[in-house]
This record gives sequence, structure tokens and C-alpha cells, in this order.
Amino acid sequence: MNAFLQNFLDWQLLTGSLPALLETGLVNTLVLSLFSTLLGIIAGMVLALMAVSHMRWLEVPARVFVEVFRGLPAALVILLVGQGLAPVGLAVFGPNPYPLAIVALGLISSAYIAEIFRSGIQSVGKGQLSACQALGMTYWTAMRHVIVPQGVRRILPALANQFISIVKDSSLVYFLGLLTSQRDLFTIGQNTSVNTANLSPLVAAGFVYLLITVPLTHAINHIDRWTNRHSNPRYGGASTATTRKQLKRQAAAAARAGMAEQHN
Repeated sequence: MNAFLQNFLDWQLLTGSLPALLETGLVNTLVLSLFSTLLGIIAGMVLALMAVSHMRWLEVPARVFVEVFRGLPAALVILLVGQGLAPVGLAVFGPNPYPLAIVALGLISSAYIAEIFRSGIQSVGKGQLSACQALGMTYWTAMRHVIVPQGVRRILPALANQFISIVKDSSLVYFLGLLTSQRDLFTIGQNTSVNTANLSPLVAAGFVYLLITVPLTHAINHIDRWTNRHSNPRYGGASTATTRKQLKRQAAAAARAGMAEQHN
């Protein structure tokens, strides 16, 4: 037991690792995660719209992309992008591996986020799209004004869960080689553990990861409970019939706005 405590919970090493973890590692991890998530959301929305378009020349490439990047290990994608595009990255960004790391993580996250968006879009009743088209809206105008906004509201907890996954996957960028100022949480913990022959710095890095993921997890649960409460008639939420009427009114209003936009 003493050996376990000394190797994993050495208080001096735990506290000594925290300044670098919080000042450098936490900032770099959040930068990687936020920019990767933003890239993943943009690419994921495009892929989702391609996948639900029912146009084979759009649907098939989107499906292939999603299957490939969901099936490959994250470490392999980071290595392929980081090393395969290294000459391009060196010429454009210099010796900074962050842009390529963000691209790699963005490609991984976009495949998962595309499926999240697709499920949210397809959860909206098909009758609303038909009603929009009957009112004169084109397919893409109906998607932009009516279908996609409703679908996005339904998948916010899933998007937050995906951000947590990206935070953890960002630990794999150490494969690309980082300068001292570019190290993320995991890299700082690993380097310090190697230098001290003790795993306590890695445990400290794990605690900092928990500082990010645990509050976010509770926030997701709160949002999910709030959404369910406001959609459940037992708690004062709108009934299904009322919700359908509201959605029909929203679709009609959006259709009128879309037609006015087309005329202008």
C-alpha cells in the first residue's frame, strides 16, 4: 500500500506539477478542444445535410467519410494527418503542430457530430418539410429556417458529450512533438512522470481533466432535465398536440419569411 501511495499519490509531486498543468497544459488543452469542436461542428453540419439530402452524389461521400473516420483509431488519424501533411504544415504554419492537430481532431469529431446532427434533423417530423414545400419553400430553405433549428435544439446534450470526448482525445497530440510552451495536460504529466520516475504527475493531470469534464457533465445533465421538464405536460410543459400546433405555426411563419426573402 505504501508503494502504491508513493508511486501514484506523492503529495509533493502532485502539488509541484499543478502550476505547469494549470498555466500551460490546461490552456493548450482547451485551445485544442474548442477549435477542434468548432471545426467539427461546421464540417459535421455539412456532412449531416449531405447525408439526409437523398441525393446519391452527396449522400454516398458523406456516408463514406463518416464510416471511415468513426472506424479509425484517433491516434492513427492524428499520426496520418500530422506526419502526412507535415511538409504542408511546416510551410504554412512553421514548426507549430497545433494547426495539424486541430485538423486531425476536427476530422474525427466531425464524423461523430455529423451523426448527431443527422439524428436530430431526422427526429423532426417529415410532415413539417412537406408543409414547408407546400407553402412554396425550397428544400434547402425549409431545412435552414425550420428543420435544422429544431433538430439542433434537441441534440445540445449530445454535442456537449462530444466535446468531452474531444478533450480526452486531445491528449494524443503528443505524438506530433510539442515545444515546452505547447504541451497539453497529458504531455506535461507524462514528461514530469518520466523525469521523476513517478506517476503522481500523471494523476495530477487526471485531476485537471476532471476539473473540465465533471462540471460539464453536470451541466449536460441539468440541461437534459430542464428540456425534459419543459416538454412534459406533467411538469407544466406543452402537450404533444400543443407542440405540434406550435411547430406548424413556426413552419408557416418561416415559410412566409423564406418566400419574402426569395422575392427580395
